Amino acid sequence: MSGSSKKKAIAVPSSLPASPAGEMPEEEVSRPPKSESPAAGMNDRWLVAGVCIFLAVITFAVFGQTLRYEFVNYDDNSQVYDNSAVKSGLTLKSISWAFKFNQWDYWHPLDFLSHMLDCQLYGLAPAGHHLTNVLLHAIVAILLLLVLRQMTGALWRSAFVAAVFAVHPLRVESVAWVSERKDMLQGVFFMLTIGAYVRYVRHSWSLARYLAVVLLFALGLMSKPTLMTLPFVLLLLDYWPLKRFVPSATPDGVSGTRSAGWRSYRPVVVRMLVEKLPLFMLSAAACVQTAIVGSNTLFEGNKSLPLMLRISNAMVSYVAYMGQMVWPVKLAVLYPFPVRGVPLGEVIGAVILLVFISTVLFSLRQRHPCFLVGWLWYLGMLAPMIGLVQAGAQARADRYTYLPQIGLYLLLTWAAADLCAGWRHRRVMLGGLATVILAALIFCARVQTSCWRNSESLWTHTLACTSDNFIGHMNLGDALFKTGQVDEAIAQCQQALQINPDQARVHINLGDALFKMGRVDEAIAQYQQALQIEPDYAEAHINFGNALLRKGNVDEAIAQYQLALQIKPDYAEACYNLGNALLQKGQVDEAIVQYQHALQINPNYAVACYNLGTALLQKGQVDEAVARYQRALQIKPDYAEAHNNLGSALLQKGQVDEAIVHFQKALQIKPDNAEACYNLGSALLRKGQVDEAIVHFQKALQINPDDAEACYKLGNALLQKGNMDEAIAHFQKTLQIKPDSTDVLNNLAWLLATSPDPHIRDGVQAVKYAERACELTHHGVPLLVGTLAAAYAEAGRFDDAIAAAQKACALASATGEHGLLRRNQDLLALYLKHQPYHEAAGNFVPAAP
Repeated sequence: MSGSSKKKAIAVPSSLPASPAGEMPEEEVSRPPKSESPAAGMNDRWLVAGVCIFLAVITFAVFGQTLRYEFVNYDDNSQVYDNSAVKSGLTLKSISWAFKFNQWDYWHPLDFLSHMLDCQLYGLAPAGHHLTNVLLHAIVAILLLLVLRQMTGALWRSAFVAAVFAVHPLRVESVAWVSERKDMLQGVFFMLTIGAYVRYVRHSWSLARYLAVVLLFALGLMSKPTLMTLPFVLLLLDYWPLKRFVPSATPDGVSGTRSAGWRSYRPVVVRMLVEKLPLFMLSAAACVQTAIVGSNTLFEGNKSLPLMLRISNAMVSYVAYMGQMVWPVKLAVLYPFPVRGVPLGEVIGAVILLVFISTVLFSLRQRHPCFLVGWLWYLGMLAPMIGLVQAGAQARADRYTYLPQIGLYLLLTWAAADLCAGWRHRRVMLGGLATVILAALIFCARVQTSCWRNSESLWTHTLACTSDNFIGHMNLGDALFKTGQVDEAIAQCQQALQINPDQARVHINLGDALFKMGRVDEAIAQYQQALQIEPDYAEAHINFGNALLRKGNVDEAIAQYQLALQIKPDYAEACYNLGNALLQKGQVDEAIVQYQHALQINPNYAVACYNLGTALLQKGQVDEAVARYQRALQIKPDYAEAHNNLGSALLQKGQVDEAIVHFQKALQIKPDNAEACYNLGSALLRKGQVDEAIVHFQKALQINPDDAEACYKLGNALLQKGNMDEAIAHFQKTLQIKPDSTDVLNNLAWLLATSPDPHIRDGVQAVKYAERACELTHHGVPLLVGTLAAAYAEAGRFDDAIAAAQKACALASATGEHGLLRRNQDLLALYLKHQPYHEAAGNFVPAAP
């Protein structure tokens, strides 16, 4: 063939169809090593199963320890253990509540439903809730392996990416934090959506497969709306590894075929975008919904943050997350937003680094498209959480990297494999390096997870890793307060106020700690300061009212509770506290109304149910009170006070055996419950079990030596046993506690006047006690006046004894107390003969005093 002959023109179709595997032409494919070819990988199911088991094992090796951990005081309270709707489990009412659009800063109903299911299964035992988080995270890691292998055919690369994802210390916040369940849920649906999308792409077009992608994406958005970037990720996957971006070419009539550049891709890009239009519409709806629901809370903090400051923080955060990926130390649950701004040097350095990496990876897109895809995955998925729209006081958060950082893992893994592709011993070297990396990550992640044991350990670690963290000091103070370390709690609140004095929540917490210490006036000052900062803070009004109630300012306290209800009409705690104040004021009916209102708002409000029972008991509605105490115990079976009061109500109904059972249960739950000991002793005394009653009265006095009623009842029990000396000693001790007790004065006077033991009788002292009892009752009680007559007789004052006995007979006759009338008539007959009681005791037995 001569060199001057023309080449034959080759006709090229405008758009090459994708192969069944969605691959680009051979020369454009970054072919994996033979050992990782799709065919080999797909046939080795046992190997894949072994890798899945390995992922589950290392996940539990890191996070299994959380099953011994508690809830923490950072969202776990509002979203789980103090959330009445969640605690009630899966009911029609709670499910309806979960789907309301105005509950939180953004809509995540599936997250709430999962917590409700946990409460249904485990109650409020933290272990069960932690177990669900760990299982979900293991599922996400396994799905990540399967999806990556499905797309790339590269088993070991996919396995390494999934393993790093599973055990990286940056995952700790998402997994160990119960209320961050939403990360794992969105992860599950993210992986399922990608898997469904790959299946849709690699098979003939099917409406059912397409709708499966849309449905799974919608469920992901209902778990956490930050998944709105998933359509963007699907576009990246279309580019690599699905390789659906096949360019068209335009023929040149003179010189043959030449590339049309970007124009050759436009039809493909348009087709990809149109295909994902329903997904983008769902993302837009999630954005709008989040903006509307969060307009009063989520974005409020941004009003004081300039746009440039947020942009600067976003650039630095992108780089900070990459640094934490490589060197995961000093990880904290909250990194405070820099109050003095981000240093300009850091911003410039971050921008230069991001631009440099982006430029390099873009230039490598033809030979290594996976690099650019991984990088854009990271940048794009982080965009909603990077801080351009600042949600809260944090500059960044470890949990935000849960799905975005997969892009970096993918980039680095494929880069390492491609770099070592020509090395002779690459498998040994890469395998050893992977082992070292995973071992180091597992160790670091286990250490980081241990910081989540409880609220105190979490915030102590956070403060050690950050500075100027007023939220850390505030929440550590709250944790210390709940464990009884009140002085330390006050110190933490004061440190928080030094950093940020305009935080109403901190003033409330400090007020609560001061109130606990009995420093009520100082507590009131803190509540007032909180209300100056935030006048519509309902909780501040309630706590202010509680402090006023402690000072005896009942009307002012009621006014504060009413203000709280004006601000928040469905505030069950405000209704409950208002009921307490009204009950203290003696307005029992009004108190009952407020308790009932609190229970309408929160049917599982155990303490409101208990206090309603107490109010009903005061009104004499014993059956209704019993029902309320029983309901309180259904809600909270270990409610010692409810067992005790239910026993008291049953005792009033004459159901002594049932009452004893509840007193005993109260003591099993709370052995140092003096009131339950006293009530159990009283019930046993009523059954005639005097020895057992004495034991419980003595225990009540060990717990509370100033319990006058227990001391008096113990004296009566000892008297029944014939231990007069001990009985008198306890009656006298009772008078030291309660000097004006007419019952005790009467018993002492009667014993000293009528005892058959001459060593016990003391007429002079008997007269003293009896006269005091009669003075307190204005000489109007026939029993007491009869005892006074006996005391006069023992003292030898028979004229006074006769006069007192005659008056006692007249009073008993007037009141219709026939037993006392007969006793006093017999006493009068004795005293007319100048005989004291003990000389004629064998002739008759008077009514017991």
